[in-house]
Amino acid sequence: MPYLRREAYKHLTNWKNNSKRKVLLVRGARQVGKTYLIRKLGQEFRRFVEINLVENENLKAIFTSGNLDPNQILESLGAYLGEAIVDGETLLFIDEIQACPEAITALRFFYEKRPELHVIATGSLLEFALEDTASFGVGRIEYLYLYPLTFKEFLISQDEGLLLEQIEKASHNKPLLDILHIKALTLLKTFLQIGGLPEIVSTYLATKDISQCHRLLSNLLTAYEDDFSKYKKRLNIEALRETFRSTAIQAGKKFIYSHAYRDANSKTVNKALELLVQAEVVNKIHHSSANGIPLGGEIDLNKFKTSPLDIGIFNRLSGLNLSELATIDPLQLINKGTLVEIYTGLELLYNSNNATSKEQLYYWHREAKNSNAEVDYVIETNNKVVPVEVKASTKGAMHSMHLFLKEKGLGLGIRVSTENFSKYENILVVPAYAVGEIGRVVREG
Repeated sequence: MPYLRREAYKHLTNWKNNSKRKVLLVRGARQVGKTYLIRKLGQEFRRFVEINLVENENLKAIFTSGNLDPNQILESLGAYLGEAIVDGETLLFIDEIQACPEAITALRFFYEKRPELHVIATGSLLEFALEDTASFGVGRIEYLYLYPLTFKEFLISQDEGLLLEQIEKASHNKPLLDILHIKALTLLKTFLQIGGLPEIVSTYLATKDISQCHRLLSNLLTAYEDDFSKYKKRLNIEALRETFRSTAIQAGKKFIYSHAYRDANSKTVNKALELLVQAEVVNKIHHSSANGIPLGGEIDLNKFKTSPLDIGIFNRLSGLNLSELATIDPLQLINKGTLVEIYTGLELLYNSNNATSKEQLYYWHREAKNSNAEVDYVIETNNKVVPVEVKASTKGAMHSMHLFLKEKGLGLGIRVSTENFSKYENILVVPAYAVGEIGRVVREG
């Protein structure tokens, strides 16, 4: 399979070279490429030791013996594997660590007693294991959050680095050449069809067969839903499955519990949704009054939107007609319902430079007599509150944006569309393929 160049790899190499590093826990939903990236990092070490606590359950005994001293653990592990684990030379990778709570607890002692050893752990549904593990090492563990590929990473993996360079230089004062603008939108159309899960992107790069990618997406969706059986002690599986699908069907508008499925119970749906968010297969977009930073300080817990973790998964869950999308003019992509709105939110979320903590999305909605105004997203960038709207029409129909700017006393808004870089008074237009550039565009004004 083609090599996928991920921004997260820079964080891994920085961690590797940091003399004050801690044990690294890589978090994220299944199939986002955690194991792949860690194995690649392992090639930079003289020795790479990978253990999987699901595939080799015998190894659990090393952690469950009652002795969590890392020196004893490493001696026993080396003896079992027939390979010495050497500080400064070995990368120890513990995969599927959620299968052994004692191994999770042991991680904190590596930082104290074997700080020179490089240790990375990851696992499926890790968040549930962490929730159930007592005495986890606060201050002794650092985190890296991994997500599906962004459109920028998709371009880089397609060897479109020169086009990306032009996008990264463009602004309302210097828009892209029309020919490059259309090329970028055409590539975006492909990305909107397949999404950013690594296996899907790799398959597309190797075959250019979108129909094969769609079949794989269906298989991955089934795999996600099969994972729900692991939650069976927590909640009815069918409720989880139907709630998962509803997060896509209701995407773009306020999530309503009673609309999740027939005879839905709000308490059950709420529990299902929280589990899906915790498993990182669903994102919540919280309502914020957005009067200032931090946006999270003024959220309304009863108002939120949802989106699945990946635009390809969103397509399959929502039943979008992908054959119609394949034939549409790239300039008309913005008219495809909530597709570009959901894509924009995921790009805003996944392009954050802060990969060490879980980011959040927000939107704004005001209900008043003779007024029903809503801004798709509100973000914090360059120490500013900035509204972001995803719009199909051109200069007009931005009443909510202007109302928000006036009410909050703000001077700048962002409009995402299929137009080229441009500006309408105090509204900067950012093409949908350049959502990852919004921070720079705001900074440059």
